[in-house]
Amino acid sequence: MKLALFDLDHTLLPIDSDYEWGKFLCRLGAVDVEAFRRRNDEFFAQYQAGTLDPVEYLEFSPGTLAAFEPQRLAELQQQFMQEVVMPNILPSARAVLQKHLDAGDLVAIVTATNHFVTAPIAKAFGVEHLIAAMPERDAQGRITGKLQGTPTQGEGKIMHTKAWLETMGHTLDSFESVHFYSDSHNDLPLLSIVSHPIATNPNATLSKHAEAKGWALLHLFND
Repeated sequence: MKLALFDLDHTLLPIDSDYEWGKFLCRLGAVDVEAFRRRNDEFFAQYQAGTLDPVEYLEFSPGTLAAFEPQRLAELQQQFMQEVVMPNILPSARAVLQKHLDAGDLVAIVTATNHFVTAPIAKAFGVEHLIAAMPERDAQGRITGKLQGTPTQGEGKIMHTKAWLETMGHTLDSFESVHFYSDSHNDLPLLSIVSHPIATNPNATLSKHAEAKGWALLHLFND
C-alpha cells in the first residue's frame, strides 16, 4: 500500500485559493475592499516569507465567512469555484494526481487553507480525503470566525496527517512508500519525513533545499 499526499495552492493549483477567495470577495464588494485587501496582502507576504502566524490568519479568513448567511455563503462558494478555481484546474495537475488514484494509492490533499474554501476543490480533483484548517461552527452550523483545533501548517501538517491515518488504523510506517508534493519551504517538516519528497513548482527556498538533498523536482505549470 502506498500513500500520496498533495499540498494544494501552487502545487495542484497555479494560484493560492485562499488569497484568491479574498480577491473574489473584494471584486464583488462583499467586504470592506480597502481594509480587506490591505490585510490580505500583508498575510500573503508573511506566508511567502515564512513568518505567518497561522492562527491569526486563519481567524481573519473565517472571520469574513462569519458575516454571511449560510445560503449566501453557499452561493458565493459555487460562484468562486466556477469563475476562479475551475479555470485553474489544469490537465498537468490532474494527471499527476490521477496516476496515484489509478494505482490504488491512498491519496489526500493536505493544505493550510481552510476547509470551507478547499472542500469543493478537493471534490473537483476527485480526492476523497482532505486535511485542512477547520473553521469553528456553532450549534446551528454557522461559521463563528474562530479556528477549530490547531493549524494545518508546517509541523501541524505532520500532526494532522498522523491523526487522520490513525482513524484508519495506519501510521506513516504502514505504507510501502509515502509521496508528498509541495511547492513551499513551509512544508519542509512533512517533506523531510516522507520517503518520496517531491518539490513541485518549488519556490526559490525549497528549490535550493531540494537540490541540496537530491529530492525530485517537478514543474507542472508554465509560468
